[in-house]
Amino acid sequence: MKRSLSGLVVALSLFACKEEPRGKMEPIPRPPGMKDTPAEGDATGAPARPTADPSKVVLRWKLAAGAPTAYRLYLERTSGAAPEAAAPEEEASPRGRKGRGKDKEEAPAEAPAPRASAVPGTLTYVMERTNSGDYRVRVIPEGSSAAEDHGTMSERGFMLDGLQGMTRNTATVVLELPRDPVGKGDTWALGTELVSPDLVGPAFMGPPPERRNRVKLTSLDAGEGGEQVAIVEYDLYEKYAGKMRPTRKSGPVPAREVEEAEDAENEARARGTSTAAAVDAGAEVKITGRGEFLVKAGRWRSWEGTLSAVTRGPFPTTAVQVPTGNFKLRLSELESPPAPQPTAKPQQ
Repeated sequence: MKRSLSGLVVALSLFACKEEPRGKMEPIPRPPGMKDTPAEGDATGAPARPTADPSKVVLRWKLAAGAPTAYRLYLERTSGAAPEAAAPEEEASPRGRKGRGKDKEEAPAEAPAPRASAVPGTLTYVMERTNSGDYRVRVIPEGSSAAEDHGTMSERGFMLDGLQGMTRNTATVVLELPRDPVGKGDTWALGTELVSPDLVGPAFMGPPPERRNRVKLTSLDAGEGGEQVAIVEYDLYEKYAGKMRPTRKSGPVPAREVEEAEDAENEARARGTSTAAAVDAGAEVKITGRGEFLVKAGRWRSWEGTLSAVTRGPFPTTAVQVPTGNFKLRLSELESPPAPQPTAKPQQ
C-alpha cells in the first residue's frame, strides 16, 4: 500500500513539471499569402516621401553671410513729367509798373534753384544675410529728397518689416520670388498694394476697384554650366474709377443745416443719387515686366519693365503707392554695394 501511494505521488509530480506555464500567449497564424517578414525599408510603416517634381524649380536668393548683394533699379521717365513749381510773383518796383522792365535790365533775377523731385532717378537695393541667418535690405534712393530706408525680408525676398509705400512696392516687384516650387505656366501673386484704400478717403464714391496681380513662369531654359534660367513675366494692374465729393469747408455750421443736409443726402442715396456736386476722379496703375532668374546662382541675370501711374480729377495722389508718371524700368546688378551712409554722432 505504501509503495502504491509513493508511486502515485511521483507520477503526479512529473505531470505537474510538464504543465505549460499559465498566461503563455499562443502565436496567431498568419493569413495565407502574407509575408513572414516586412520588406526592407518598410520597418517603420511610414509612407515613402514623394520624389521632387523635376519640372518645377524653387526660386530663392543665394546670399552668403557677410557678403552683400546689390541691384540698382533705373526709373527713366518717358512721359507725364511732374509739373514744375510756379514762378514766384514779382515784387512791386518802387518806380511802379512802368519801371519794371528797366529794373530787370539793371539787376537781372537769379535763376531759381532746381526743385527736388519726389521721384528718384534710381533705387539701389542692398541685400545681406547676417551671421544669425536673418535677411536685411537697404534701399538707397538717388535724385530725390527721399531718405534711405531699411527693412527685413525672407529668403525669397518677401518684405517682412521696415519698408513703406513706394519703397516697399518697388522692392516687392523686383525682389519677391514665389513661395512654392513653380514650373512652366505656373502663376503667383506679389504682396503689393499699388493704391492704398485707406488713403483714398470717404469722399470717393465708386464701384470696387479693378485689380490684377499675376506673375508667370513662362519657360525654363538651359544655361551655361548646367544652369537653369527661369523666364518670369509680370502683369500688375489696379484701377479706381468713380466720383469725388468736395470736402466741406472748415468753420462753424448750424446744427439745423447739418441735419437737413444729412437727411437730404440719405434720401438721395436711397434713390441712387447724390445731392453733393461730385466730380469724376480715379487712378490707374499698371506694371509690366520680364526677368531672367538664374536658379542655381540665385540672382537676376536681367529684369526690364514699364510703370504707368496716373490720377484723374481730385483723386489723392498720396494714395498711389508707386512713382506717378510713365517710366521705363531696368534692373542691373552692381559689382560692389555702396558703402553705408555714416550716421550722425550723438551730441555729448
